[in-house]
Amino acid sequence: MKRIVILGGGESGVGAALLAKAKGFEVFLSDKSPLSESYKKTLSDNQIEFEEGQHSEDKILNSNEIVKSPGIPDKVDLIKKIKSIGIPIISEIELAARYTKAKLIAITGSNGKTTTTLLVYHILKNAGLNVGLAGNVGESFAKQVINDTLDYFVLELSSFQLDNCFEFKADVAILLNITPDHLDRYDYIFQNYIDSKFRILQNMKPENDFIFYQESEAVAQELAKQKYPVNYLPVSLVGDVQEGAFLQNEILNITYKSQKISLLQKELPIKGTHNAINAMCAILAAKALGLSDEKILEGVKSFQSVEHRLEPCGEIKGVKYVNDSKATNVDSVFYALGSFDEPLILIMGGVDKGNDYQQIEDLVIKKVKALICMGLDNSKLTDFFTEKVPMIFEVNSLKDAVKLSSDLSTEGDVVLLSPACASFDLFKNYEDRGRQFKQAVAAL
Repeated sequence: MKRIVILGGGESGVGAALLAKAKGFEVFLSDKSPLSESYKKTLSDNQIEFEEGQHSEDKILNSNEIVKSPGIPDKVDLIKKIKSIGIPIISEIELAARYTKAKLIAITGSNGKTTTTLLVYHILKNAGLNVGLAGNVGESFAKQVINDTLDYFVLELSSFQLDNCFEFKADVAILLNITPDHLDRYDYIFQNYIDSKFRILQNMKPENDFIFYQESEAVAQELAKQKYPVNYLPVSLVGDVQEGAFLQNEILNITYKSQKISLLQKELPIKGTHNAINAMCAILAAKALGLSDEKILEGVKSFQSVEHRLEPCGEIKGVKYVNDSKATNVDSVFYALGSFDEPLILIMGGVDKGNDYQQIEDLVIKKVKALICMGLDNSKLTDFFTEKVPMIFEVNSLKDAVKLSSDLSTEGDVVLLSPACASFDLFKNYEDRGRQFKQAVAAL
């Protein structure tokens, strides 16, 4: 009997273990951290052997295949050892894709992928399609294909998930943008990260649709290097495109196989130019799947925006508070700053992932009247922005940041939490950071 070992016991790992067990494999799950009680119960109930708090090499290195959690870097000694003896390492996405007949809509990009994924899923679900949501959002993809009852899956895929996909094939792929992110996992070489994102196109055929934002510099440069055997559908903010989508005079214009559909930008429930890109990509994907214009427009207009992504969370004395905790890189902050015309009090900081703040320098100079740096080490932020903004402050809690921003702001201002950094110095994750911000605003 083939033996599959799962490394990592989160949602994707436990889902992969359940699928492997259902398909008749001998399964062992190992996690270096403690497992949650509910996952332990699930594994025990399904007679799946597991360990927590350690990786027992004798139980791991005798496997035929290993499913690795996207959170485990390749530079870990155990992974190096596995590779040296030639055991194949795959992702949960790769495993699950083997066992589904559903059409796969795969979405990646440095920014905007959650919003776009949820929007595509909402449009399809609203149109009555039998559709699942998985990848970086929703329930484990592997768990959902055990019975394989769905016709479509909308998958949000990170570069880490794509790194261990080999036979996986998307029917529709969306590549929103590529900007430097997670470079600590790619030897600080941007090209390695770009290559990783472009794996979304592997195995696609001429009848499969590739939707991409053509003004993303890294995407454009890569597409100039080589041709992929797919149906190209560019999305643009600057030019008219024949097949694809473009924004002109605040109208979204979408064309798929000479069928046209348009929508006023102000009708979008999600604001900002970046969300016009996300919406055009989502509408193109829905057109590619044959949905009617009526159903597509109905779905777009009834969509609710994503928590922690430019999420309005209150107005006090004429000052608006906006939670953009999901902005964990500079590119996300660039989009956020571009979404406001009002004077800003900007809260930034956290764990720096190799950020280059030049991208937002001009926007910060133009729009930000006070910068509040919140992290255990703010030196990179303060060094860069000193003398570029009228006021810079340092705090080490969100409560203090919100209290200070309330003192600094006047009617008509926006207080924007858009950190550009990971959250692990002061918070569990970006969701925890966003919730604490909302609680602090509510306490005002």
